Amino acid sequence: MAFAIIQNGGKQYKVSVGEVVSLEKIDQEEGNITFPFVVLSTDGENTVIGEPFIKGASVEGEIVEQGRADKIRVVHRKSKKRMMKVRGHRQPFTKVKITKI
Repeated sequence: MAFAIIQNGGKQYKVSVGEVVSLEKIDQEEGNITFPFVVLSTDGENTVIGEPFIKGASVEGEIVEQGRADKIRVVHRKSKKRMMKVRGHRQPFTKVKITKI
């Protein structure tokens, strides 16, 4: 099973061909995208580990969707002070279908 570990937005993701991955928001319209920061790549037998990245390696994908996640509630409370703040937050994301490693 071939897979790679890429870095995007300060986080690392394990991806394989044909998989749809939800990443941090990427400021780009729908279309093709290349991830040049490959940390690890394997084809089932051979494994290449970068130091910190593999030179010349890249992962290609296609942007499928831009969206925002479900709302979460953020509650700040101070005991014995009758103080409470409730705020909401929706994290933006980008769904990418991996086409080539």
